[in-house]
Amino acid sequence: MNKTAPRGEPYIRYIAFEQIACQALKSSEFIVRRWLPEGCRQGTEWVSRNPRRNDHRPGSFKINLATGRWGDFAIEDAGSDLISLAAYLFGLSQGEAATRVAEMLGIDPYER
Repeated sequence: MNKTAPRGEPYIRYIAFEQIACQALKSSEFIVRRWLPEGCRQGTEWVSRNPRRNDHRPGSFKINLATGRWGDFAIEDAGSDLISLAAYLFGLSQGEAATRVAEMLGIDPYER
């Protein structure tokens, strides 16, 4: 059932990007282990091969587990959170990535 606003218009549901990114950060190591299982933790970073290119060994593709920032310094692809990492790894839009991350974490992807 679709809910409607007082004037009979449908409610617009906005994705809670900031909340999802914050919750994802709390589970950052769990998430990157799942997405990049061949990687390993080095200090506060997860170091892995980049599955999006012919990357022969880990080293240039890193995810900061404390901030969520990530980058492949060999090709200058980078992002600021785990939502953008999901979008990059799986070829999704930011909205699709946020929704999938929220579902993986068992949280509501929409603002209240």
